[in-house]
Amino acid sequence: MATASRLTETVLYDTLVNYLASMARTVEGAMNRALDSLVNLRGPETSAYPGEVFLLEPRINEMEIVIDEHAIRLLRRGSFSDDEMRLIVAALKITNDLERIGDIAVNLAERVISLRELPTTELPDELAPMASAVRAMVSKSLGALIFRNVDMATQVLESDDVVDQYRDRIFERLLQNMTQEAGFVGPGMQFVLATRHLERIADHATNIAEDIIFWVRGLDVRHGRGLTTLSEQSADTEARVGSHPTSAPALAQDSSTSNPSTGGASVTQNSHGLHPNVTSA
Repeated sequence: MATASRLTETVLYDTLVNYLASMARTVEGAMNRALDSLVNLRGPETSAYPGEVFLLEPRINEMEIVIDEHAIRLLRRGSFSDDEMRLIVAALKITNDLERIGDIAVNLAERVISLRELPTTELPDELAPMASAVRAMVSKSLGALIFRNVDMATQVLESDDVVDQYRDRIFERLLQNMTQEAGFVGPGMQFVLATRHLERIADHATNIAEDIIFWVRGLDVRHGRGLTTLSEQSADTEARVGSHPTSAPALAQDSSTSNPSTGGASVTQNSHGLHPNVTSA
């Protein structure tokens, strides 16, 4: 009887992780559509992407509710280990950050629509590299979630400063252009908002990475706390592993999947190669 009960508990916790991974993939799909349409502003192959982002938002909101209800159902059972307790706490926080990324993807799609209506819209030089950096952070956060990989989560934390540097340089250049040319104020303000949206996505990816580290290692690394301890543990693990690493496979940064709703256009799906059995259905 006890064995059957424990098996049920295991299934419930695995279901929670699968729910999280599924929601993360759906959010990543919405974000990728928004980013693709932003960096390829006038491309006909991305013309339908903003509309698809709007359609994905209700699904993301519903998935957040389902995950929260499942986590609460687990809490009511009242019997769990420290690791399982951390998973429930982390799941409740991760779903909130994922939902916010979905909302920001909608905001980005709105910026794209506004920019397409303007006659002259020249993309800032460093906006595409910034979008790529943000895309990689979200992808690694999802990889860290699927594989419980602290190294991936740590890489996300280290990438946040890079995104902030892109933001500062783009802001400075946009401000200079808007000051010198009045006609650039309209598109310049839209790009300022878009850049801010990208930075916020990176912040939420960082929050997710911190929650994964808390779940897996039991360390609270928010606001830089515990990072030294985490580095020491990672170094010790590498020393013990030696020439036989067990870390997760590299992210498929450039992989893509076909999107039938856009006539065969390709939507970037960074983490598709991480775990082919995890879907956003």
